[in-house]
Amino acid sequence: MNYPWHYLLMSSIYILGGIMHFVFPRVYIRIMPGYLPNHKLLVALSGIAEIVLGIGLLSAELKDPAIYGIILMLTIFLSVHFYMLSNEKASAGIPRWILILRIPLQFLLMYWAYWYLQV
Repeated sequence: MNYPWHYLLMSSIYILGGIMHFVFPRVYIRIMPGYLPNHKLLVALSGIAEIVLGIGLLSAELKDPAIYGIILMLTIFLSVHFYMLSNEKASAGIPRWILILRIPLQFLLMYWAYWYLQV
């Protein structure tokens, strides 16, 4: 299958994002909401999910399930974004306006993935 550059970019973003969970796990552990158990495990699982879904986008047979998985994953990740807004330590010194902009960005990323279901 011949993928457009922007589709390959989306796949790369998820693969690289997932790898970063293992390169900088402390960053991800710090932003995990306190009510979630076993932060190290959840960071590893979310990193694996991003990598697997990013790779799945590159398979014609797995493309649609990977897209639905990405949308679900981004929906779940919204809780982290809201937690970062509500907890100064979790915000990691990121300006509040950037944290606020990340929320609509999540929805744009969901739409970006959803758009490829039509293609």
